[in-house]
Amino acid sequence: MKAGIVGLPNVGKSTLFNCLSNAKAQSANFPFCTIEPNIGVVNVPDSRLQKLESLVNPERVQPATVEIVDIAGLVKGASKGEGLGNQFLGNIRETDAILHVLRCFENENIVHVDGSIDPIRDKETIDIELQLKDLETVDKKLEKVKRAAKTGNKEAQKEEAALLKLKEGLEAGKSVRAIEVSEDEHKEFVKPLQFITDKPVMYVCNVDEGSAVDGNKHVDRVREAVKDENAEVLVLAVGTEADITELDDFEERQMFLQDIGLEEPGSAKLIRGAYSLLNLQTYFTAGVKEVRAWTIPVGSTAPQAAGVIHTDFEKGFIRAEVISYEDFVGFGSEAKVKEAGKMKVEGKEYIVKDGDVMHFRFNV
Repeated sequence: MKAGIVGLPNVGKSTLFNCLSNAKAQSANFPFCTIEPNIGVVNVPDSRLQKLESLVNPERVQPATVEIVDIAGLVKGASKGEGLGNQFLGNIRETDAILHVLRCFENENIVHVDGSIDPIRDKETIDIELQLKDLETVDKKLEKVKRAAKTGNKEAQKEEAALLKLKEGLEAGKSVRAIEVSEDEHKEFVKPLQFITDKPVMYVCNVDEGSAVDGNKHVDRVREAVKDENAEVLVLAVGTEADITELDDFEERQMFLQDIGLEEPGSAKLIRGAYSLLNLQTYFTAGVKEVRAWTIPVGSTAPQAAGVIHTDFEKGFIRAEVISYEDFVGFGSEAKVKEAGKMKVEGKEYIVKDGDVMHFRFNV
């Protein structure tokens, strides 16, 4: 599962990516500096992992990860191939969620492609390009579906009705995620077309250091503009975060954060936000060899969760032994949880909960 960082050129995307992944993507003060998308595999910060480590004292610890893709800056006309348009839009289509970076800081030394700071205008520029690309997808599909609908094909007629709703919404400047369709229509006709504007989105307001805690007037405008979108807004001083990641010493980093009034790096919040945006959750395995966080989609069954470790675990699944994270920490060890009768034995229908500590029994 991948989250893609998008935005206009020079809003801080590559600096943010470097911050998240510690991969040093090229960042420079001119458009189209990033051409090929950079991909970073980022650890998901999770304090539960440290707690389990302290109780189990394993040989190694393996956190959950999420893939972050740094996509080159989009410009007006991208849907018509302007800039590196089609390539960028293709790269966005391949991601599962969007981290949309908006410039909410003033700095005369960093050029803005449109000459002034206006995050709402910038957001609309990107939205329009993505919506135009989705409209192209709807029109192509409608051409085929209309022919089948005319022959009296009931399924094609239902699909045509759903696509016409999307067409009308997109032409009115709405993103697919904001257009009302039924759950069945979404599952059958919308999801398979992988619309760019149907992907979940988080708006990352890139601010100066002084606005890192409370935001500023630009952030207030963004919050107001997206209040009906069911999207998260995160305030991040990307330049400052980059300075913090340059420090090797943990204590120094903590002091730096305290000085600007933050309890943890904003990048940690962003990674966790991307993880939940992708509808992912974590379960743990905890033994003396390894304490590990495993990533699964929300709603996974016990066999599906087992399959993440190895396909044989899913094929030959017999049962899962499950301890809630709270019980594991509360009793202090697996043995004490068992003594207290708090370990549950679950079958194939069990829906895994975030934080479950699990052992699988299987037979292949």
